[in-house]
Amino acid sequence: MNRAKVSKLMAYILRHSPEEFGLEPDSRGFVPLEELVKALKSVYPDVTEEFVREIVANDPKGRYEIRDGKIRARYGHSFSVSLNHEEDIESRILYHGTPRRNLSSILREGLKPMKRQFVHLTTSRSEAIETGRRHGRDVVLLVIDADCLRRKGFKIYRAGKNVRIVKEVPPDCITLAV
Repeated sequence: MNRAKVSKLMAYILRHSPEEFGLEPDSRGFVPLEELVKALKSVYPDVTEEFVREIVANDPKGRYEIRDGKIRARYGHSFSVSLNHEEDIESRILYHGTPRRNLSSILREGLKPMKRQFVHLTTSRSEAIETGRRHGRDVVLLVIDADCLRRKGFKIYRAGKNVRIVKEVPPDCITLAV
């Protein structure tokens, strides 16, 4: 069974379209783990709860969380959820990778969440570049001044191992990596 394909389907269901699979997340985005397993089985019949737990435990970005027999995506939702993540007050520099074609509008308008609730940033240069490459090969690395965000009243939250989320990033908190 392909772990990456099952994980992508989990992300799609938990972040974007739980109702398409008959799931109703609570206000914090959790669904019963056994119901998610049933939904995954509709596409991948061999999926087990143990396999899903392995995906969660070994996910390099910490995308998922299991608590009290329920599971949720920790970030990336296109529907409204209350994530109640811990605030990050330590990070000084964060990164965001994006295709070069987006650069002029980002430097003019900043980073916006688009169809998601938050802008995704990372503490890792390489993860930022890798994420940017999902949207095009010619990627630029943006350096985000976390203290600038805080001075402007934006809270930064820990959403995964290296993932940080913020409501938006104004252009004056962004520089281009050299």
